[in-house]
Amino acid sequence: MTEADQITPLPPHLRKLRLRRSEVAEYLLAAHGIEIAPSTLCKWATSGSGPPFDRLNRTPLYPRVGVDAWVASKLKPAT
Repeated sequence: MTEADQITPLPPHLRKLRLRRSEVAEYLLAAHGIEIAPSTLCKWATSGSGPPFDRLNRTPLYPRVGVDAWVASKLKPAT
């Protein structure tokens, strides 16, 4: 269970180990307060700048821990 799960209970469909792209967009908003469209995640996937993902046939699946690590790497302390 991640820290985000402990603070704000996530809906059951967002508690899976791997999420589809639309679920990642919803998860980022629910768990981190970051609004990113699925189309932006798609664009980042083609350029390699978004969260890490695997493919099952043609379906991109994002490991939730990878998404959390990606967010942590992008956040910088306020100055």
